[in-house]
Amino acid sequence: MAEKIILSVKDIVKTYPGVVAIDHVSFDVREGEVHALIGENGAGKSTLIKTLSGAITPDSGSITINGKTFDSFTPALAKEQGISVIYQEFTLVPGISAAENVFLGEKTKPGLFVDIKERECRTQELFDQMGIKLDPSQKIRDLSPAMQQIVEIAKAISKNVKLLIMDEPTAPLTTNEVTTLFRIIHDLKERGVTIIFISHRLEELFEVADRVTVMRDGQYVGTRNIADIDRQQLIAMMAGREMKESYPSRKTAIGEEVLRVEHLTGNGDKDISFTLHKGEILGFAGLVGAGRTELMRVIYGANPVESGKIFLHGKEVKIRSCGDAIRHGIGYIPEDRKNQGVFLRNTIKWNTIVNDIPGYSKGLFVDTKAEQRVAEEYRARFNIRTPSLEQKVNNLSGGNQQKVVIAKTLAAKSSIIIFDEPTRGIDVSAKQEIYKLMNELVATGHSIIMVSSDMPELLGMSDRIVVIAEGCKNGEVEKADFDQNYILDLASGGKVKGAC
Repeated sequence: MAEKIILSVKDIVKTYPGVVAIDHVSFDVREGEVHALIGENGAGKSTLIKTLSGAITPDSGSITINGKTFDSFTPALAKEQGISVIYQEFTLVPGISAAENVFLGEKTKPGLFVDIKERECRTQELFDQMGIKLDPSQKIRDLSPAMQQIVEIAKAISKNVKLLIMDEPTAPLTTNEVTTLFRIIHDLKERGVTIIFISHRLEELFEVADRVTVMRDGQYVGTRNIADIDRQQLIAMMAGREMKESYPSRKTAIGEEVLRVEHLTGNGDKDISFTLHKGEILGFAGLVGAGRTELMRVIYGANPVESGKIFLHGKEVKIRSCGDAIRHGIGYIPEDRKNQGVFLRNTIKWNTIVNDIPGYSKGLFVDTKAEQRVAEEYRARFNIRTPSLEQKVNNLSGGNQQKVVIAKTLAAKSSIIIFDEPTRGIDVSAKQEIYKLMNELVATGHSIIMVSSDMPELLGMSDRIVVIAEGCKNGEVEKADFDQNYILDLASGGKVKGAC
């Protein structure tokens, strides 16, 4: 007996000025399966999702859902057909409770007033179904990314979702949280919910997916049973060529000390000391919430120093703002590139030079030729894929957005660069470009601090690793002593080797 098809897209086309985002894409999704959708950044996945959710209208093609065929969707129509999307950037309202978010916009009881207690009871029932301990009255802003993810899923379930699309759902989660999410996905599947699962973490697909569809350059490449394909074959389908996941070798001599942090306290971190040297990539390991990003924000001046000292090239400096950090040659490439790293609605050129506008000015006038020249140099150097420097950054893929953030940082003449989760949410090919670029930077005299939750990345790219646990430094590991289990033990609060 043939498997029932719940979703069929046929010859979907979507173009933007100078870009074909989706080029005659067709594929089917079976009812009750977990169907992975993968591809490099810029492959067209996000555009396809927005087409299915009704956020954008395709130029041509059709969507068949539950046996009904449509030329296009509206958000209301997608909702009516049981389609729900959980995007990378959550759509929750931070200042209200989990229960209010789950039923936001819904009339749950007759009358003029919302019955909050009734919403909390119904939300508690949903959490109980999911096997999750979470107070429905808690405000979203007080929840971890994992719990916010749970609220998004509960919101979808409350609307009798038939097709749930999850865009990079594991990106902000710890290993234990990913295990919980996969259990929930399994439970949803058992209840007949169909899931389209998008992830750049290929190992996850073999745990959770039944089939996988690959896109490349806006086109459909193929669909395979997950049991019939291996990791390297998937990578080859995505890239259109054989590509091995690896970390490029580096033979850069590590030089003198460029940064020293002594007993630094602030933003939840306590009494942290470390050094960074010229030509070095210093990794920072720790569990999500350990305080790594919080520490980087203090060093960059985004949060105040409560006590302790920062030295640059042997001299103590006071960094009270991000502007101070930039003037001292410290650049920051944040974890959340969309909200903190770039100005999405501005052009590539404007983003590239924005941190050093005075450097492109002559008196009262801006040197537009210099701006254009510098922006073009970085576009070529970093292979930013765009038809024009006047393209707005929100039209770029995640990997190309990350390159713009790096260009912005380097154009401000930063010599010390903090990379916070440098490859989160970008594909294998773009990762290789970022790794190569990091090696080029340290080879030309820059120094890098790299925060990463990807253990192979930390081990493959770092010269030393500092481990943070619960806001404190809990160890420092030299390259010769790198051991994944030992570092994970330190990140979990274990003792340093040789400690009492």
